[in-house]
Amino acid sequence: MEFSVKRGQPHQQKTACLIVGVHTGKALGPSANEIDKHLRGAIARVVKRGDIAGKPGDTLLLPDASGIEAERVLLVGAGRRDGIGAADYIKLCRSAAQALRSHRLRNAVTTLLEVTVKGHDLAWKVAQLTRAAATAAYRFDEHKTKSSGSVPGRLGLACADDDAAAVREALRRARALAEGMKLARDLANRPGNVCTPSHLAETARDLGARFTALEVEVLEEDDMESLGMGALLSVARGSRQPAKLITMNYRGGGDEKPVVLVGKGVTFDSGGISIKPGAGMDEMKFDMCGAASVIGVMAALAELGAPLNVIGVVPATENLPDGNASKPGDIVTSMSGQTIEILNTDAEGRLILCDALTYSARYEPAVVIDIATLTGACVVALGEHASGLMANDDELAADLLAAGERSGDRAWRLPIWEDYQQQLDSPFADMANVGGRAAGSITAGCFLARFTRQYRWAHLDIAGTAWLSGKNKGASGRPVGLLFDYLMHRAG
Repeated sequence: MEFSVKRGQPHQQKTACLIVGVHTGKALGPSANEIDKHLRGAIARVVKRGDIAGKPGDTLLLPDASGIEAERVLLVGAGRRDGIGAADYIKLCRSAAQALRSHRLRNAVTTLLEVTVKGHDLAWKVAQLTRAAATAAYRFDEHKTKSSGSVPGRLGLACADDDAAAVREALRRARALAEGMKLARDLANRPGNVCTPSHLAETARDLGARFTALEVEVLEEDDMESLGMGALLSVARGSRQPAKLITMNYRGGGDEKPVVLVGKGVTFDSGGISIKPGAGMDEMKFDMCGAASVIGVMAALAELGAPLNVIGVVPATENLPDGNASKPGDIVTSMSGQTIEILNTDAEGRLILCDALTYSARYEPAVVIDIATLTGACVVALGEHASGLMANDDELAADLLAAGERSGDRAWRLPIWEDYQQQLDSPFADMANVGGRAAGSITAGCFLARFTRQYRWAHLDIAGTAWLSGKNKGASGRPVGLLFDYLMHRAG
């Protein structure tokens, strides 16, 4: 989707649709009030009748805008005139974007930057408007013979002349994020027979060829064998697709220690020998959404030229049943030297992540954050609204939670107390790969914590947030927004 800055009076904007705010108490926003004079009071009349109450997220389309340059006017509820909270602003942005899509409007100009949001600045509002518009306009038609139909293609952001420079700079960042989220969604939505570990590796290599600041290296199974990555390779044994360990090294911050992002890349997860039920198994192509998020963030950083050092590490494999696949009861040795009894082959994400986390220590990182669709238990605990967060560092956890609040891509912290570690005890190995039904998300985090004692670390379980099921099935692009916000604030 294309974004631009629009200056000048609202009634002079040539567009298929002009978006203006209506506040509670039957009050018009500044732009709505300005164009209402040219529309001979049409907006005031529908507001007086109660056709739109001004609650955040309410929308009403006026299909005839005779008297102004725009063809139509979309009224959007903007809450109290003296200011609304962040959640309400995000809601009205999403409602406006969905209305454009529902009415099949190819372009629009929005005046919603004039809405006052308590505790947030102009750049934040630009980010929310563009993210909502890009999300609503997204469609995945790569494997359809016919397009799904028209979607919004251009959005202009109307602003005062004094704000134009600031809006342009905010748009530069917003565009990079939008492209990163689109790439993450595209990768995740591709079927498992297309988006293989090799496909993820080729995507990373393409980005490396495109951006000089991004260096890409791909380790093959022989390389991983030499490094002692027995946990990761145990998952790959059941697949004919070769596993890959992809590293993407973005250098934009001089000699600063890097942030390392580790993304789980199981491109299809059948559960292995501990096979999953057939119903809904098609959605297990989304088990690489952690990897897709990391690749999307790396693309956004490189596009923006962000002033910091970030390394993306993606362990990629399939998890399938085969005569050579790992079996419940097998014991493997991880790169760290710790041994693991595999009680359930469907708890494979932590097996590939633990070797990738050990590998990450070689970069002497400032922090390491892993992102994974790790546990169904996290879906039960938090649903689709928040990602689960665990960390061995309170400051890092607080920074990620704050980034989630700012970006509207929220997380919720869960404990990884030592009390839970005993659930991973094994009579035959240093640990088991599962800790039983109770506190499943937490014991998964406790497992990973055993491989992260050398550095500050956080874990994001995105099993509930990375994709949607049902009629709107598809990847959400989360938590690219959270990670991008965290990194931008870290860069200052």
